[in-house]
Amino acid sequence: MKYTIHTSGLMCGHCDATVETALLNVAGVTDADADHETQTVRVECADTVTPEALAAAVDGAGDKFHALSVEAA
Repeated sequence: MKYTIHTSGLMCGHCDATVETALLNVAGVTDADADHETQTVRVECADTVTPEALAAAVDGAGDKFHALSVEAA
């Protein structure tokens, strides 16, 4: 399954890496590619991973990171 997460709070490459790491720690996530310039994260994961789990991982990565929406890509 592929998702696009629209975010707020990504400011730089370090922010991208922090959010990517948080998403890769979700069981079933195989790839995460954050882009602070577009404020999006592209995620590949197993069908068992829920959009809510992805949003929670982004929100839990730090106080300034927020998942605004999670859409199937």
